Amino acid sequence: MAALRPSPRFAERLVLRARLASSPSPRFVTLPLSQRCSARFYSSDEPPPPPLLQKVKGDLKSAMRAKDAARLTAIRSILSTVLNASKTPIPIRTDAQLVSLLRKTIRASADASAEFTAAGRTDLADKEAAQIAVWEEYISQSGVTTWTATALSEAVSRAVQDASGETATFGAVMKTLLAPGGPFDGADVDKAQIAELVKKALAK
Repeated sequence: MAALRPSPRFAERLVLRARLASSPSPRFVTLPLSQRCSARFYSSDEPPPPPLLQKVKGDLKSAMRAKDAARLTAIRSILSTVLNASKTPIPIRTDAQLVSLLRKTIRASADASAEFTAAGRTDLADKEAAQIAVWEEYISQSGVTTWTATALSEAVSRAVQDASGETATFGAVMKTLLAPGGPFDGADVDKAQIAELVKKALAK
């Protein structure tokens, strides 16, 4: 009986397997964990956090080491609110914005403290007061200029008077007041309050 001869295609496969078996296997080197991913995923166009926010973040570790519960709670509340704001169209990018945020937080905490006091929960009211003291401390250290109601009205009136003809519009006056180098640039002001003052001044 004649021996069976393999087909040419089958013979090629056998030769290929023999070559692969005789070739050295590739070596895989395991890198240290610190070298496995050295890339940082952030945008170079993203502005750095404002100085006051950097200080708050730095104080977090200090409060943890000191086991200062009141300061730790106050700082975490700030960072949580800033994080929530970063997911909105108006993130916190300046010290003035952060100070404005702190003032709103203080007002809400003061209202809560009053309610706790009325309910006889002085322990909770004291905790709110302790947090308010921390937030006020950061405001005082911010270097952000705070305007009184009288000063705001005077600045708005001057801006409206300086505008003339067609430039004396709501948008033009607001732009002048809030533009870089303007009266309210980097100041702790409420834009809604300014807008109301501008409308009243233009209506005169």
